[in-house]
Amino acid sequence: MECIVLAGGLGTRLRNTIGDFPKCMALVNGKPFLYYILHQLKGQNCSRAILALGYKHDVVTTWLKNVDVGFEIDYVVEDEPLGTGGGIVKATTVAVSENIVVLNGDTFFDVDLKGLLAFHLMKKASTTLALKMMRQFERYGSVTVDESDRILSFEEKKFKPVGLINGGVYVVNKETFFQKALPLKFSFEKDYLEAFVQEGNFFGQKNKGYFIDIGVPDDYAQAQRDFSR
Repeated sequence: MECIVLAGGLGTRLRNTIGDFPKCMALVNGKPFLYYILHQLKGQNCSRAILALGYKHDVVTTWLKNVDVGFEIDYVVEDEPLGTGGGIVKATTVAVSENIVVLNGDTFFDVDLKGLLAFHLMKKASTTLALKMMRQFERYGSVTVDESDRILSFEEKKFKPVGLINGGVYVVNKETFFQKALPLKFSFEKDYLEAFVQEGNFFGQKNKGYFIDIGVPDDYAQAQRDFSR
């Protein structure tokens, strides 16, 4: 299993809390958030991880020199911000697998990644999303699926009493992804998922595992409490 971790985020909304560091290096219970993601991959027998780095990439690469997670870690560096989509494209160019797991470097979602990959292959999907059921939320957009788990639409962020959200963990088929005429810089969520959802080959797998996105101070503080247990 080959994985891409999008680890180039600036962490603008956390700047006053974490200082001038990449978001994936924000300390949670004394360890960079990236530590927990890599150990999640280790526990699921990831064979190779490709980190898509950008802002302050040297902070990450210096830390990696003293990290041994039991699998190969490679990385690519964006010379300028490419967006989530551009970051995936850059990392995918050095990937060898046809179907690649992609994770956000500021989100931890306890997903059975092998199960997600098997679901993706069974559905013959171009892209599969790990979905999380949430209640009383407005920070995230929501996802609508049909009875076969095919994604029908993505809704803008607004208050929802209950709904499915995109958990920031994907399996991407490299061939179909590269067939799209996408710009150098683009949003994976807006310019790929939302733009091509009507083609009908995106699927979502519902997952009940723990989920946290540390992108805002309140949830970053919640992660401190959760990861101390």
